[in-house]
Amino acid sequence: MRSPLLDLPGAVAADAPDETVAAHYGEPYAEQRALVAGQALVDRSDREVVRITGPDRLGWLNSLTSQKLDALPPGTATQTLFLDAQGRLEHHLTLVDDGEAVWGHVEPGAAAALIAFLTKMRFMLRVEVADLTADYAVVTVRPPVPAPGPGEPPAGEPVPDAVPAGAIAVGGDLLVPRERLAGLPAELGLRPAGLWAYEALRVAAHRPRQGFETDHKTIPHEVGWIGAAVHLTKGCYRGQETVARVHNLGHPPRRLVFLHLDGSADTLPPHGAPVTLGVGAPREADPEAVVEGTAEPGQVGFVGTAVRHYELGPIALAVVKRTVPVDIDLLAGGVAATQEVVVPPDAGRNVTIDPALRRRVR
Repeated sequence: MRSPLLDLPGAVAADAPDETVAAHYGEPYAEQRALVAGQALVDRSDREVVRITGPDRLGWLNSLTSQKLDALPPGTATQTLFLDAQGRLEHHLTLVDDGEAVWGHVEPGAAAALIAFLTKMRFMLRVEVADLTADYAVVTVRPPVPAPGPGEPPAGEPVPDAVPAGAIAVGGDLLVPRERLAGLPAELGLRPAGLWAYEALRVAAHRPRQGFETDHKTIPHEVGWIGAAVHLTKGCYRGQETVARVHNLGHPPRRLVFLHLDGSADTLPPHGAPVTLGVGAPREADPEAVVEGTAEPGQVGFVGTAVRHYELGPIALAVVKRTVPVDIDLLAGGVAATQEVVVPPDAGRNVTIDPALRRRVR
C-alpha cells in the first residue's frame, strides 16, 4: 500500500521490503537530528497492524508467546516473540493493550501468517483476531532506545507528548487511521523523516529487526531479545525449552555485534554481505570453516543492517559466530570494521551449582 507521503517534495522511496515508504526527503542527517529532538515523524506505514479482542486475549497470548502478558497494564508497550518448537523465531510483535484490545504491528508481509497461526490456536477461547493494515498506519514519533539486558528492569519505551484523537500509542509509535496519514505531519506540527533516519537510530541503539538481523535459524539469545521480548520465569510456551536450556546451561551459537565501518569506503555493505576476519587477524584452526547455510570460505557471519549515522558515521549490526574474538578486526562485505559487543560470547549458562551438591561419579 503506497504511502501518500511519498508524494511530498524530495521523497525517495526505500528499498524492499520498505519500498512503499520514503527512505528520506532529501536531508537524511537533518531528519535524524529532528527525530532525536522530537521534531519529526517517520512514516512506517508499510508495517502491518493486527488487533486482538476478547476477554481472554492477554492470557491467551501469554500462553503462546515469550513475554509475560497476562497482567500487562493498559497503555504499557512491550515486545513479544512467537517461536517454533525448536525455539527459532517466527514472528516479532510490538504491542500494547488499551484495556479493550491488544494492538500490535509486525514486519511487512507478516500479518497473514501470524493471523493464520493465531486463528488456528483459538480453540474455545473468547478472542477475535483481525488484520487492520488497511485501516491503520504506523508512524514513529520517538527514536528507538537501547533495550534492557537480561535481568535488567525495563527501561520503558519513549512515548509521545500527546496522542491524537483516534490514534493508539505503542511506545514511540502511533497507529493512526490511514486516511489521516497524508495530513499527519501538518496535524502534529512535525517534519517528515524517512526510514533511513529511524534505521540509523535503531542500529545505534543496537536493536535488531526481524528479517535483517535474523534468519531461519535465529533464537532469541543470539540477537539480544532476552530482557526486551522474553520473560525468563513465566509459564510454558512453544519454544521455551530452547530458551531455558540456552539461558541456564549453554551458549547461543551466534551473537549480535555492533560494527564501526571504515568511513573511507564509498558504499555500505548490503544486507546479507559476508563478515570475515580482517586483514592481519589470526586465522581459525580451520581456515575453510563456513557458517552453516553459507558458501563463503572463511565467513564468520553476515551483515544485518548498515547505515550512516549523523554522529557516528557508517555503522552496522551484524551476526557472527559466538567464538569470534571480541577484539578482532573484521571485514563486512569487504569493508574494514571494528566491533563492539552487544551479545557477549558468554551469554547464557546462568545456572550455578553448589559444589557441595555435586555427586562424585565412580
